[in-house]
Amino acid sequence: MPLYDCMLLLKPTVLKEALMDLVSRVGRHVIARNGVLTEIKSFGIVELGYGIKKLDGRYFQGRLMQMKMMATPNINKELHYLNKEDRLLRWIVVKHRNVELGPTYDDDED
Repeated sequence: MPLYDCMLLLKPTVLKEALMDLVSRVGRHVIARNGVLTEIKSFGIVELGYGIKKLDGRYFQGRLMQMKMMATPNINKELHYLNKEDRLLRWIVVKHRNVELGPTYDDDED
């Protein structure tokens, strides 16, 4: 399974309980499809380079989360339910290229 980063940009007004609910829901979705969450990072509230317009206003700040996971290649299509999530400003899934996981052993060394 390839390694992916899922970046979530949430509204800055989202409470920590709602944030953890959303992150755990994505995590459960990955695990239910035999994936593995390897790391979850929170970058806190970040200033955005431009305002993101939503139905309830324009946002110049956002709460940034990163979820690193090993998942099936169709994880991007499976996470499209996040488009309907009103707590999110943006989300993206990025695949890591040329990443070797685990130890590698050379036959030359004795």
